[in-house]
Amino acid sequence: MDRTSPVPLYFQLSQQLEAAIENGALTPGSLLGNEIELAARLGLSRPTVRQAIQSLVDKGLLVRRRGVGTQVVHSQVKRPLELTSLYDDLEAAGQRPATLVLANRIEPASARVAAALGVPEGSDVRYVERLRCAHDEPMARLRNHLPAGLLDLDGETLQATGLYRLMRGAGITLHSARQTVGARSATPAEAELLGEQPGAPLLTMERTTFDDTGRAVEFGAHVYRASRYSFEFQLLVRS
Repeated sequence: MDRTSPVPLYFQLSQQLEAAIENGALTPGSLLGNEIELAARLGLSRPTVRQAIQSLVDKGLLVRRRGVGTQVVHSQVKRPLELTSLYDDLEAAGQRPATLVLANRIEPASARVAAALGVPEGSDVRYVERLRCAHDEPMARLRNHLPAGLLDLDGETLQATGLYRLMRGAGITLHSARQTVGARSATPAEAELLGEQPGAPLLTMERTTFDDTGRAVEFGAHVYRASRYSFEFQLLVRS
């Protein structure tokens, strides 16, 4: 700690801890010890240590667990806005994806779903709802509608891999998508499902995906934990 710097000590500590988490010096699951021990070890006041820890808790890098202490959590998943599935992105990041299938059924298309998929309102579509986890921690609730008969989907297969991977395996060429990203507060039911507090911030994404013939093959409406997930944009400047 540089006590002569105008940068507050709590911020210096939080930056050092964050760097240690990002470079792997503090691995997921590591315990930091309690605030009294940290303050004594670092020669800092307990309020300074508490403020530094809280700033990293707010960022989703640390979590306070009753009976366990302050623990490093798995780093936030940063997903590029590309035509990829969450399953593939988590797997590529070494996050051990897992899936709990909440629904898999044929149902009549609502007006909104029918418009997205280009099918008559009330016609049969397949509805799939899943809870996607990483390292046994909930990450997102995924809701998808697909044209009926597009591909065979059973619960066991949906738990084993991602939807886009199944589509590609069935010979469907995913070509483009129309996507909207937003944010809102978690409902009580969503909070319970995702392990958050009611009213916690959630990221939202709606996407209609098209194959290489221009046919809509999937309409998704997903919510993600903002504490564990973010979208990345690459912006180009036009001259």
